[in-house]
Amino acid sequence: MKNIGMITALLLSLALVGCSGIQQSEKSPNSKEEKSEACNADNNDESSIENNTNEKDNLKEDGGKNKVDAHINEILETMTLHEKICQMFIVIPEVLTGVDKVTMAGEITEKKLEEYPVGGMIYMEYNLVSKEQTVEMISKTQKFAKKNHGIGMFISVDEEGGKVARCAESLGTTQFKPMYEYKEEGTPTAYQNAKKIGSDIKQFGFNLDYAPIADTWSNPENQIIGTRAYSDDFEETAELVEAAVKGYCDGGVLTTLKHFPGHGDTQTDSHVGIATSDKTIEQLEKEEYLAFERGIKAGADMVMMGHITMNSVDKLPATLSYEMVTNQLRNKLGFKKVIITDAMNMGAIANNYTVEEGTIKAIQAGNDIILMPMDIERAVKSVEDAVANGTITEERIEESVKRIFILKIQMGLLDME
Repeated sequence: MKNIGMITALLLSLALVGCSGIQQSEKSPNSKEEKSEACNADNNDESSIENNTNEKDNLKEDGGKNKVDAHINEILETMTLHEKICQMFIVIPEVLTGVDKVTMAGEITEKKLEEYPVGGMIYMEYNLVSKEQTVEMISKTQKFAKKNHGIGMFISVDEEGGKVARCAESLGTTQFKPMYEYKEEGTPTAYQNAKKIGSDIKQFGFNLDYAPIADTWSNPENQIIGTRAYSDDFEETAELVEAAVKGYCDGGVLTTLKHFPGHGDTQTDSHVGIATSDKTIEQLEKEEYLAFERGIKAGADMVMMGHITMNSVDKLPATLSYEMVTNQLRNKLGFKKVIITDAMNMGAIANNYTVEEGTIKAIQAGNDIILMPMDIERAVKSVEDAVANGTITEERIEESVKRIFILKIQMGLLDME
């Protein structure tokens, strides 16, 4: 079954991000739908977890120490460095298992998750054959993952509506036009569309969506974003993105603003080559940042970095830039939650950096999650080696894992008991 050459070709051919085993068992349907409290406006840190319990006082220990922090620290103390590092990766199932076009989760998936207990999985349309098959595959994958310290996985997909809609394409969920075509209908429609998309994908077991697009289609020649954007006006994009974040949250899934600092003014598709922007920080603050700021304030759970080389800043892809990830997004915009890379198999990174180089530079820049590495074994080992030689500290790894665990607690993927 294994065909590494086919898998490599498959990885190189994946056009858009955001999105085995041998045996199958009976379907395990999701439990009843519940409104997610993971995304709460103005709760840009772990304090939002308090909304998930009626006994808020129980989240504080004697002496005022946060019970959530204490619990996470207890878990970290039981984990190996390898297990911590693995939590920082979200992979396609083919890279995890070595199997081409995975459509089920069985012995191979179970074994590989024991070896590489990654933080999450991202599925493409070819992984999704039917509603029943998708539910079973995801349910069993979560079951296998939770054997590792009881830690569930981010189960993710690209479901923006329009032309990037894995579940709508493969599973027959609600079809939407590109978001740009709804801009005249304002924030009520942006909210309702997002809420419907969120609830549609949640029924299969997805808990993380790589949406909404926070890019503004400010360059008419830009076709990689184009009508995926909510608007061609920066202020209008900000208003619509804010509404969409709230909709996705009420639909029951984690949200991801993408692609920071803004992919709507570039001309090159970063999936195939180097996309550049000549905008200065001052220009970004007045234009592209507006939608990200509003989305963050609305309670977005993750922000995805774009592989956009900022010529006026440091001439590095923003994903690998400490200035863009840490100084701008983390510090200037005050984003305290999870920062995730765009797919590391995209041409802008894969054609210019090795798996090891891209992984280490992304972590050094300040990213918490590495999305879709070409090779999980090489990527994880590179981080283990970096810790061993002092390039990256274990404390730096734990900073990211703590942010990841806070979201997992909010989504019920990590028990507080």
